[in-house]
Amino acid sequence: MNQAIGIIPARYGSTRLPAKALATLNGIPLIQHVYQQARKAAQLTDVVVATDDERIARVVEGFGGRAIMTDAHHRSGTDRVAEVARQRDEQVILNIQGDEPLIHPDQIDQVVKFLLDHRAVPMATVMTRLTRCDDAANPNVVKVVVDQDGYALYFSRSPIPFTGSRVKGQGSRDEQTPSPFTLHPSPSYKHIGLYGYQREFLLRFPHLAPTPLEQAEQLEQLRALEHGYQIRVLETAHDTVGVDTADDLKRAEQALVQR
Repeated sequence: MNQAIGIIPARYGSTRLPAKALATLNGIPLIQHVYQQARKAAQLTDVVVATDDERIARVVEGFGGRAIMTDAHHRSGTDRVAEVARQRDEQVILNIQGDEPLIHPDQIDQVVKFLLDHRAVPMATVMTRLTRCDDAANPNVVKVVVDQDGYALYFSRSPIPFTGSRVKGQGSRDEQTPSPFTLHPSPSYKHIGLYGYQREFLLRFPHLAPTPLEQAEQLEQLRALEHGYQIRVLETAHDTVGVDTADDLKRAEQALVQR
């Protein structure tokens, strides 16, 4: 059995940023940025793109990648990843979100190594310290809180944890009217779109019933938590910019220039 594969789910339809996978950053399609970063990960034996759209498949094959066509009726990217995983024999499956052009190879390797060393843990992901107040308020930036051992307690699009005392002027132009979204005195964390699974758990996941919190937050990792499965969240120093909107695309372009 091979050790680990990276699967990048990609679809053409996106409500907030149409044709997001093919949007260009510095002249290169978003999906190509993600693919190239994933290929740099030492722990992955293979990287493929899972899509239901011929346009995306043609672009991927055009830059030398491999695209696998999947069912067009999947409820989520994880379902799409699981379809491809059923055809593979790797022990660890990485679901690398197709809107993370700044994903770092070290983050991928970190998740793979952890899951290979901890076979009893079904799922792992990564987080980085939240440093921007506007990210705390941004529902497209998912926040996470963990327990003393680094296992996820909750993921949310809302600012968590709540800070009981507002920092005067932080995140606000008006010193007398501080922003309601301030950073907690202790570290606050944002979640990065990278999921690692033990093969057996990933193949089971699509058969778990959707859960109320998952549907409320529109975060499918909450399905695992609500069904009683642990998610280990590993801290990383590498920040990323997930692309959900046109403004995110501009931020990602700026970050690429500065990198």
